[in-house]
Amino acid sequence: MPLQVGDQAPDFSLPDREGNIINLSDFRGKRVVLYFYPKDDTPGCTKEACGFRDIYQELQNRNVVVLGVSPDDAKSHQKFTDKFQLPFPLLSDTDHSVGTAYDSYGLKKMMGREYMGMMRHTFIIGVDGTIEYICKKVKAETHAQEILAVLDGN
Repeated sequence: MPLQVGDQAPDFSLPDREGNIINLSDFRGKRVVLYFYPKDDTPGCTKEACGFRDIYQELQNRNVVVLGVSPDDAKSHQKFTDKFQLPFPLLSDTDHSVGTAYDSYGLKKMMGREYMGMMRHTFIIGVDGTIEYICKKVKAETHAQEILAVLDGN
């Protein structure tokens, strides 16, 4: 059964670009924007990440943490972070276990081809660890502003 608003967010532990283990439970007491994306340094993923970068201070002012998750390894995340000055952690889900737990890894179709991959989904997790919002139809260019509006109750 897919995750729904009101469900407890599955806890996880994933490495960041420096190999530090980041646990979702470390952020209890803060709201978390957890976004899944397919691949570092691709057009849509770059637009989405830079959108969050551009509103990062506004998110911090609201006591919100941003975590990006993709199947890319730490080296890839390091290059992507450095290239676009991303101020938030990118986490490596190389075995797709967290993407799977969040219904964000599965069969994708593009140009008539089917393959397994990470989907572009975002979850807002409340201070108590429950899911407040799920977005499975992400428009990379405007997504960060959409999330800001949701956080502000609009």
